[in-house]
Amino acid sequence: MRIRELASVILFFGLCAPLGLAQKPASLPKDLPPYGAIKPYTGPQVTTQKLANGLTVWLVPRPGFPKVAFELAVRGGVASDPADMPGLAQLLATTLTQGTKTRSAKDIANQIQAAGGDLRASSSSDDTVVSTEVLSSKTTDALALLGDVAENASFPENEVELAKRNAADALRANEAQPGFLARRALAKAIFGAHPYSVTSATQDSIAKVTPDLLRQDFARLFRPDQAILVVVGDFDAAAMTNQIGATFGNWAAPSQAAVAAVAAPSQANPHQIFMVARPGSVQTTFSLGTLGPTVRDSDYAAAQVADAIYGGMFSSRLISNIREDKGYTYSPGSFIHERNAICLLETQADVRNAVTGASFNEIQYELNRMATTVPTPDELSRAQRYLTGFQAIALQSQGAVASQLASNWIEGLPPDELTQLNAKILTVTSQDVQNIGVKYYPANRETIVVVGEPSVIQGQLAAFGIPIQSVP
Repeated sequence: MRIRELASVILFFGLCAPLGLAQKPASLPKDLPPYGAIKPYTGPQVTTQKLANGLTVWLVPRPGFPKVAFELAVRGGVASDPADMPGLAQLLATTLTQGTKTRSAKDIANQIQAAGGDLRASSSSDDTVVSTEVLSSKTTDALALLGDVAENASFPENEVELAKRNAADALRANEAQPGFLARRALAKAIFGAHPYSVTSATQDSIAKVTPDLLRQDFARLFRPDQAILVVVGDFDAAAMTNQIGATFGNWAAPSQAAVAAVAAPSQANPHQIFMVARPGSVQTTFSLGTLGPTVRDSDYAAAQVADAIYGGMFSSRLISNIREDKGYTYSPGSFIHERNAICLLETQADVRNAVTGASFNEIQYELNRMATTVPTPDELSRAQRYLTGFQAIALQSQGAVASQLASNWIEGLPPDELTQLNAKILTVTSQDVQNIGVKYYPANRETIVVVGEPSVIQGQLAAFGIPIQSVP
């Protein structure tokens, strides 16, 4: 899990504590010493190389703990799926490790377990990833298995049929969850026909998947000249280089053109309310979003700090307002969802029906406050401490470092970006944050998705004068 996604998960579970436990923070002793200086996070030293076939390799030796993490990422994910097959990459990832030309799913499971790890695959908007963490003494076995999957995944018919049934069941279960409905509707509302509008498969696309279709898509995506292998852990760099060359050196790129990069959306997101009816719901789910900077933009670090101040950390303005002060909700928050071509700035909250309108009013207030007020020195310092400290904690494991480095490569960032971003965050000023607020946070830039009882939504949000459109 990438560190910014992990931050969202930790924030969510922290917010799920009972309201009564967080209403009034305990008074602190008056003689507490001041905070020490912020200690910047320093990323690992990365050795980079490229094989003759185009495979990029980043090595991070970390002597000590006897495990090694491998992360193989290829360009192309859900946003690169055919228009009539949304979510194909997700099913590809699910079945990718379930058999090769010489190994069955059981063989793969037994062999990776014997190496002290497990084999995982996933697909996001812009990439598809296969990863594992194994004992340092078993790296040769793990590399052989990883190379076999990357070159020879076979997508057995019985495994594909099982994955399709599971995917169809999971989709039905997800569609009963207001959060899933809100995220899906928000992506559609903001991105329209753009590939980033796809967040999941449909029942129709799942039904149309065949082993042959997955093999074709696998051949399209998995090619060494569009891939990176990141290795982090307790290993000898020279020996690992030889092992990688022996395993992946014969992996050949196909003659067909590589997957094209996804272009940035050409239009601004609409300022409108999109209502997803959930009759009988006892709460209203809000998901508001607007387009933000990419991770490569000069103001991305300031956007990270602004997000933390607005709703990304527990002491943020939004959480202090609608959770701690007013008790409207137990789980509000804001998140930056990274895509290669753009980032999505999202606000999320589940509120009681009775305070639907009042909650929306406060969310708009906090958005506009970001655009009209300069953060205090204390707000800025807390946000910088939070972001710096969280990065240091999240990147303790070999797997987290490997995952973030692979993500950085996919996004076109250099190996030392882990250090650079941290340094940039510590140089952000209060004025930089307000500039971000002016540029991205005014409430009239937001696309609003509301999931819940239609009569509640219509009755309480009509007064704001924003057009309300029903979403199927």
